[in-house]
Amino acid sequence: MKASPQFRRQLEGYGLTTAEILYRMPDHPSLLQSYVWQDYDLFPEFPTLRKFLGFWARTLDGPLFRVTVGHNRLIRPAELKAIGAEFRLN
Repeated sequence: MKASPQFRRQLEGYGLTTAEILYRMPDHPSLLQSYVWQDYDLFPEFPTLRKFLGFWARTLDGPLFRVTVGHNRLIRPAELKAIGAEFRLN
């Protein structure tokens, strides 16, 4: 059984990145529209998001107004806590 490509990326350090993109409507520049983008990306450079935003700026008519980014590594080192005592019940 093979691991999914998304799982492999997480093991390589990628985390789930969500970006809310506010852009101006091409026909009505005073109105803002929201677009939510989500993919696995590397913090803090965000190469995948930067590639997408570059594509947006080159090919789409709606100019970007604001991009808000949230990021979380889903796989990270485990936290270990020392236990002061152990009780066993039979």
